[in-house]
Amino acid sequence: MKWRWVIWGVLLSLGYQCWSETGLDFPEYDGKDRVHQLTAKNYKSVMKKYDVMVIYLHKPVGEDRMARKQFEVEELALELLTSPAALTYQLAAQVLDGLDDEDIGFGLVDSKKDRAVAKKLGMLEVDSIYIFADDEIIEYDGALAADTLLEFLYDVIEDPVEIISNDRELKGFHNIEEDMKLMGFFKSNKSPYFIEYDDAAEEFHPFIKFFATFEPKIAKKLNLKMNEVDFYEPFMDKPVTIPGKPYMEDDIINFIEDHDRPTLRKLEPHSMYEIWEDDINGQHIVAFAEESDPDGYEFLEILKEVAQENTENPELSIIWIDPDDFPLMVPYWEKTFGIDLSSPQIGVVDVENADSVWMEMDDEEHMPTADQLDAWIEDVMTGNINPNDENQYHDDDDEDDDDHDDEDDDDHDDDDDDEDEDHDDDDDDEDLDDDDDEDLDEDDDDDEDHDDDD
Repeated sequence: MKWRWVIWGVLLSLGYQCWSETGLDFPEYDGKDRVHQLTAKNYKSVMKKYDVMVIYLHKPVGEDRMARKQFEVEELALELLTSPAALTYQLAAQVLDGLDDEDIGFGLVDSKKDRAVAKKLGMLEVDSIYIFADDEIIEYDGALAADTLLEFLYDVIEDPVEIISNDRELKGFHNIEEDMKLMGFFKSNKSPYFIEYDDAAEEFHPFIKFFATFEPKIAKKLNLKMNEVDFYEPFMDKPVTIPGKPYMEDDIINFIEDHDRPTLRKLEPHSMYEIWEDDINGQHIVAFAEESDPDGYEFLEILKEVAQENTENPELSIIWIDPDDFPLMVPYWEKTFGIDLSSPQIGVVDVENADSVWMEMDDEEHMPTADQLDAWIEDVMTGNINPNDENQYHDDDDEDDDDHDDEDDDDHDDDDDDEDEDHDDDDDDEDLDDDDDEDLDEDDDDDEDHDDDD
């Protein structure tokens, strides 16, 4: 997660805006401590109090003032989530009424002092948020911002399967274009095949949307037969029917796992890290386009057309980023990639070092055709366009490189020596990791003994 804290810092700052109208002020911390510091002694009793528990596994807090201040900012983000004022910041009052039966608790676990607790709870990644609900553990891979996390939590407490009963709800289903979704037709909610479907939905909730209908008229409009399930990839016009109905839970799970990387997917604040970490051979094809902008909309439609034509290619996955969703990230992306995001862009990015190559597009002319875009993507797929090929993004230096060939040859030996030293350093790091694992095991034994004594 090379860019996690850079992106997080920007997104968190989005919450602190000044509004001129009363009632739109971002809530200030009222001083009441609602976040639990979980330890080996109290974590079980605290978690029993809540239907849903949100836990942030954080790095050890340093003794210096800056480290303490940083942690206080992170903790404040969690404090704000539990404040009624923070809830009303995003959601209407009637939505909050539905939470009467849901108690949501928030906790912190120190990855060093209480790593035994983290291990017992299955929390493995530091600087991550884990949500415990209905015997499921959900790792939150989005931005650590109050509004984004809150929206995700509302999805968590919803039912895994949404029932479609009328034409209005069916229209809403069709309007969901950016998310992976499934639709099934069953006799009733007591049908054994619906129960299998519902169990499968729990495995992917809330990341993949599951829908079902018990109405023959709705099923007819969807061309669904009894006990049949259709799988919809994002931005695809036509679904794929899961073969082999009626299905058991594992049949549905296995099909989704075999098709869980869409050809075209949108980067969302609540899942940005999960998507970015799902690279192909260390690279991403990234497209920037503002859907609200005429040029951006035109480019996005062309991109969808290309994705639909290549949907059978498992090696192709394009990430679409709408700059409007990440306004404070725009200067960072423009500087890092050397592009102008006032117009659509598409490029291939190395996820480790952010080296990139971008398709040349003339702002004053029409967008590239689907054939041109498809040809460019094909060059990326075959390796003809590669961000790690210096000739593709350092053309201005070619003449200088020719003048200094001899110097480069002399430096080559020095570079080899440096690489050897770096390799030795990596070995040292691995040894440190092994030592940490041994210490963790010892601490776990101590804590387990402590629990037995209690």
